[in-house]
Amino acid sequence: MAHGLNPAQADAVATVAGPLLVLAGAGTGKTRVVTFRIAELIRRKIRRSRILGVTFTNKAAAEMQERIGKLIEKKKDDKPEISTFHSLCVRILRRNAKKLGYPEQFAIYDAGDQESLARQSLREIRVPGEVLSPGDLMSKISRWKNAGLTCDDANQLASSDKDHLAAMAYKRYQKTIKSVGAMDFDDLLLLTEELFENHPDARRAEAGRFDHLLVDEYQDTNHTQYAIVKALAEGHRNLCVVGDDDQSIYGWRGADVRHILNFRKDWPEAKVVRLEENYRSTEAILEIANRVIHYNADRYDKTLRAARLGGERPRIEQFEDEEIEAEQTVGDIRQRLTEPGRELRDFAILFRTNEQTRAFEGALRKHKVPYVLIGGMSFFDRKEVKDILAYLRLIDGHCDDVSLLRIVNRPPRGISQGTVEALQTAAVKEGHTLWQTLEDGPRVATIVPNAAPAVAKFVELIRRYQKRIANGSLAPSVRALLSEIDYEQELKRLYPEEADQASRWGIVEEMINALAAYEEQAHGKGKLNKFLDEVLLGERDTKDEKDEQLKRNAVVLMTLHSAKGLEFPIVYMVGMEEGILPHHRAAADENPQGLAEERRLCYVGITRAQDRLTFSLSLSRRKWGKPRPTIPSRFLFEVMGQADKAPAAAGLNAKPIERPRGKSGRR
Repeated sequence: MAHGLNPAQADAVATVAGPLLVLAGAGTGKTRVVTFRIAELIRRKIRRSRILGVTFTNKAAAEMQERIGKLIEKKKDDKPEISTFHSLCVRILRRNAKKLGYPEQFAIYDAGDQESLARQSLREIRVPGEVLSPGDLMSKISRWKNAGLTCDDANQLASSDKDHLAAMAYKRYQKTIKSVGAMDFDDLLLLTEELFENHPDARRAEAGRFDHLLVDEYQDTNHTQYAIVKALAEGHRNLCVVGDDDQSIYGWRGADVRHILNFRKDWPEAKVVRLEENYRSTEAILEIANRVIHYNADRYDKTLRAARLGGERPRIEQFEDEEIEAEQTVGDIRQRLTEPGRELRDFAILFRTNEQTRAFEGALRKHKVPYVLIGGMSFFDRKEVKDILAYLRLIDGHCDDVSLLRIVNRPPRGISQGTVEALQTAAVKEGHTLWQTLEDGPRVATIVPNAAPAVAKFVELIRRYQKRIANGSLAPSVRALLSEIDYEQELKRLYPEEADQASRWGIVEEMINALAAYEEQAHGKGKLNKFLDEVLLGERDTKDEKDEQLKRNAVVLMTLHSAKGLEFPIVYMVGMEEGILPHHRAAADENPQGLAEERRLCYVGITRAQDRLTFSLSLSRRKWGKPRPTIPSRFLFEVMGQADKAPAAAGLNAKPIERPRGKSGRR
């Protein structure tokens, strides 16, 4: 075994030419294989900059780059290109945006910007919020884009009045976002696919930059990502994809498990290597993980083997209701905390839906057990940060209306909402952006004479800082801008509590720190547009509150989706009931694709546990304040090898697995 690799890992590392599918089961050392394989390519004299590695988060890309750096001699100007799909597409589009009718320095809209534009699009076609909300519209647009569907495609496929309205709004949304020279996250992928389809010269040039392509988490690719990978690799065919069809749990956001299942159809000469030796969980836990996932018919045949033999058998516990389920689960945690060396961070409570947390949070608070609820607001989603980013985007020359409308009168500078609406109306009528109208001083004086001086002062402020940042350092310039507009005083005006003021000003300070750190990493050559790209492309992955929360010594509460990629010594999978897991939407009409994904989600939960695993369910659960009987999850029967006895599968009334003994129902 070279470098401590097992035979299958070593085989994957040594296979350096042609298509390769590495089926990496949970806990089998996937990242190790990817990094060693890139190091092996370099050892075999493949030029570093000709190697492209693609993953889904900046955090994963940074970790991969760091690990590779430890395996090979570092060369400052020649290293493999490791990035997310979105970062890769931004670089491609910066070089080719003009071919698609966009400026090279296009803006990138984040979720908040998108929702503002969606609201505007719905207003323009006179669709009230109760018929279609901006959030619902963005969900539909995102699903369409992830499936590679244009506005016209969406309109043709619409089968309901609501979908037809959404398709109309999608068309208005897309026209507006393009008119201001902006793209949203999904556009980055969709437009790259469009570029490759309609501009073969660009596709050949971009594909020609690399001789080897590696894709991590291939089971999570959507239609456009799949098309981009194929376009980049079909020339040299040195494509290595790593993933696990059994952990494909993001179908609801466009991921298509068929991409990994059909890999050998797309690449007939592909070699397949299975990583099945699991280093995370005990044999007892893996036994039931294998048992459950084998009930999925459409999958690669593989079985996890435990490097850690033996172990405590997973338990199934049932309780009278969700309050007792939470109380007894917390009681079990408190008892196990008395074990030598045991810490709060060793425990994770995993649930299918967010509303399940209430009872568990209540029980943890009651017993004063510290906990973290994963899924807090990202640093870059905070109001203060979004304000600063809006200023920076204007200063960088992105004259998009969303950024401008956010800060044109923040802090207040005498440009009222009525003034803005009058200027907007004139801009639309004349076919200009709002910024172009603001820049036209005589025109502003005609439309809103009383507000003209305030508008002129605001335009002068932006222009002045454009020059200052172009010729100076980012962090000091932004600090000076915040001081000049007296942003700290604005926070004091909005938030009377001193603690709130201090917390929010601390966020502003952290934003300045982020700018300074970026400049330091860029050795003083950092450009504002590059910083904005990093932020809007998922720099949130490294700053996200999730990472900070997981560092705390506290019990972790999180959804099964959020838990993917993590591991904990002791895991509780709660609410194991029909309608919860599997979720009622997936169970409706016995939808095979939906049920298969829910089973994979159950499998992901099981394989998070290292030492101990407990399933629990409530015999009744409150709906609108009234207790209703529940049906045990069919997955519990599969765990026990009794799938034919599952009430859900047999269409029978609810029957408990075993009547609870006493109040706790512990088995």
